[in-house]
Amino acid sequence: MFSKSKINEPGTKQAESDTPAPASSAPAAPKQTEYKASTPPKAKPPASVLSSDLHVTGNMKTTGDIQVEGTVEGDIRAHLLTIGETATIKGEVVADDVVVNGRIVGRVRGLKVRLTSTARVEGDIIHKTIAIESGAHFEGSVQRQDDPLNPGAKSTPAAKPNPAS
Repeated sequence: MFSKSKINEPGTKQAESDTPAPASSAPAAPKQTEYKASTPPKAKPPASVLSSDLHVTGNMKTTGDIQVEGTVEGDIRAHLLTIGETATIKGEVVADDVVVNGRIVGRVRGLKVRLTSTARVEGDIIHKTIAIESGAHFEGSVQRQDDPLNPGAKSTPAAKPNPAS
């Protein structure tokens, strides 16, 4: 079913063009057809990394991923946001996934928020799911919402106690 062909090997084109065509009455063999995908699959671009010696003043917004190792004074919006151990963010953070290893002073909004043992967060966290590792430092309130990325979304109602009869 499969056979090794010398069509794509280097140096075969010149050798084929130098040799005269055979003078036989047999029909020439059909050329092999190569099938290629119409569009190659797009690889996910790597995360943008803000190094530890970088200080950014201003807001950032992307649909991609950001890894912050330096200091940011401003709001950040991204798909996946990773705050490195040496990083400090002073502003609001909004992302689908937020992983905090460093320090955030400001509100955090995310579908999935994870505070690792080295995290320091001073501000409110609005989330759909949250994980806080032992050793993380957190000062603020935690609120669950079905759509935490939407600032106008309502929080999930807490269970109301039954009135005494």
